[in-house]
Amino acid sequence: MARINRAIELLGQDQAIYYVGGHTGHVLTHERGEIDAGTFADYINVGMEHGAFDMTGLAHYIAGLAAGGPTRSGHRMPTVIVEAPVNGTDEANIRFNAWQFRLILGQGAHGILLCQAETADAVRAFVESCRYPNNLIGVDPTLPSAVARLSGADRPRPGRQADGRPLLGVGTRGRGSEPTAAKVWGVTGEEYMALCDPWPLNPKGELLLGVKLESPEGVANCDEILAVPGLGFAEMGPGDLGLSLGYVAVPRDPYPAEMKAARDRIFAACKRHGIAFLEGATPDNVAAKLDAGVRVIAGHREDTAKIGRAHSRRAMPV
Repeated sequence: MARINRAIELLGQDQAIYYVGGHTGHVLTHERGEIDAGTFADYINVGMEHGAFDMTGLAHYIAGLAAGGPTRSGHRMPTVIVEAPVNGTDEANIRFNAWQFRLILGQGAHGILLCQAETADAVRAFVESCRYPNNLIGVDPTLPSAVARLSGADRPRPGRQADGRPLLGVGTRGRGSEPTAAKVWGVTGEEYMALCDPWPLNPKGELLLGVKLESPEGVANCDEILAVPGLGFAEMGPGDLGLSLGYVAVPRDPYPAEMKAARDRIFAACKRHGIAFLEGATPDNVAAKLDAGVRVIAGHREDTAKIGRAHSRRAMPV
């Protein structure tokens, strides 16, 4: 079966992916989706951290993308990644707001970006909230089984692998939205429940999960956060991080010294843990960014994408 998620297919080839879509103001209509199906970008970011949490609009928009497809690369539609409103400040906040992930995924989105990620426990809860409990890759095998829990066994916090990397708890996403989402993906409900699992943790997974580290706490905890299984990409958020450091105007590359150090620290952690790093680029610097290892390109410019794709000798049609 061919990949559903074009962004994952490209990252699996060590090719960069290019996206469009801001933090707010996305027009979520069927008509707009049909138009955007022909985008130059590999994925479309739908900003709901600051934009409206509009699930009806998202459903219409994704249906429009499917109606306007397939893409010239042969995929059903461009990948859609939604910025969730909840911030990843702590585990309790994620658990209380996991309904947001369920609704976003239920409309057929291919991925979610968790903003303001600050702790590994919050990010672990995020990944678990996006997974069905029958998908067990990366789950701590010593946790009590469902049968044992029927008899009252407590569910302790998951432990770690022998190399110190954390393990996950059981997924908490419930059955119910798969008929809708499966139709969008062009698969059966059973296939959807197997495929909607985070890549690269699950090599066959079609779900791309990311985190934005945009506070001093997130930067300080970046190595532990990015060790959590289930993440596919991460970025430094220069706007909010800069604001916390007193920069009212958004600092741009080249960053002030303390932000350059934060960026390099996050980038290094991404490389250690096999996670794609997201960063802005322009036609003038995209080749250098690609050579350095950046694999998710912001900037919303088709000319940047054209130069970058030529530089990396990309074969997949746009």
